[in-house]
Amino acid sequence: MSEYQYYEFAAIDRPLTGQQQAELRSRSTRATITATSFINEYHWGNLKGEPLDWVERYFDAHVYSANWGSCRLLLRLPRTIFDARSLLDYTGRERRAARSQFAKAFDAIDTGEHCLLDWWFNDDAGEHVRFSEEADGAGWMARLLPIRDELLRGDTRPLYLGWLARLGNGELSADDREPPLPDGLKTLTSAQNALAEFLMLDPDWLAAAAEKSPPFSAGSDDNDRFDPWLSELTEDEMRTALRMLLEGRHQETERTLRRRFRTWEQERLPKRVASLVVPRCVSEIEARVSLHRLAREQQEREAHETAEARRKAERSGYLTSLLEDEDSAWSAIDSKLQRGSGSSYDQAFRALQDLAEAYAGAKRDATFRRRLARLMTQHGKRGAWVARLTKAGYMWEAKR
Repeated sequence: MSEYQYYEFAAIDRPLTGQQQAELRSRSTRATITATSFINEYHWGNLKGEPLDWVERYFDAHVYSANWGSCRLLLRLPRTIFDARSLLDYTGRERRAARSQFAKAFDAIDTGEHCLLDWWFNDDAGEHVRFSEEADGAGWMARLLPIRDELLRGDTRPLYLGWLARLGNGELSADDREPPLPDGLKTLTSAQNALAEFLMLDPDWLAAAAEKSPPFSAGSDDNDRFDPWLSELTEDEMRTALRMLLEGRHQETERTLRRRFRTWEQERLPKRVASLVVPRCVSEIEARVSLHRLAREQQEREAHETAEARRKAERSGYLTSLLEDEDSAWSAIDSKLQRGSGSSYDQAFRALQDLAEAYAGAKRDATFRRRLARLMTQHGKRGAWVARLTKAGYMWEAKR
């Protein structure tokens, strides 16, 4: 297997300057470089740079994939949107279990101005076919990039998925407790589902973890919930927000206003019932995994049985339709044989197999043999065609 590495970087908040593009071009003559992206594949060699450094200096997002079973997502976000102490609940402290497969499946790096969120997966066992397919890298950026906007809007589900990745990496012990459980873990967004797929999260562990997650509230998008808070804003506060928008700082404005709104709302909303938010131990979640695995396997069996029943019904209908106009079906086989090519013989043979199955199902095997014998009076000297029939065991001579 040849080596394959895929690197993609995206600039979202501000485009790259001409100078920055020139700097990146000096690192790669083959990469596709625009004001908003850097994309390159390597079949030998490596990126002449450190992705963490590039994201800190140039980009807001990075996706990496290699065919030896490694993938990575890096996102750069304003440091002010995160509480560094609460991030530790998801990324972990110094203590780390000895059976980790690799250094860290999820981490947060504080650069002073930004916070770099870093998700990793490594398939050391080589169990996943996905990584042997050289096209794995392309397409992930488009699927995963919306996670950045979700985090900017205060959605912590991607952080929890990072914690689950750490769990799958063996970084946690049975008595470790989960981080704050986000709402809506049962109904992930398309981007969050893509992240779970990207990190190869165990679906049964995810389902067990999501058991106690309340439904996601779209309150931040509900205008009725904004109105009471907006009515309390002073004229100076509104003027400041409008000025920021006119200066082109719309993302910063939205983040600032949403953060202030959430703070205001949390001070006025009743607290959740304590029993619903008590963090669970890893062992408590693990105890529920087998139940979800059994339920998923049962659903998959039922789905397979339903699909198989549908396939059989469609097949039966098709075979019945062949006998409803059997003369046309035999005529079509005859026409294919007249062409005399290998591909036409293959097509004729597949059509004959369908007819044989249709006649057998209708218990009209004698009719099939009679019609086949008639066909062979015209085509019995076509050696390649006869070889196909003989190998499949078809008899076209009358029984003695």
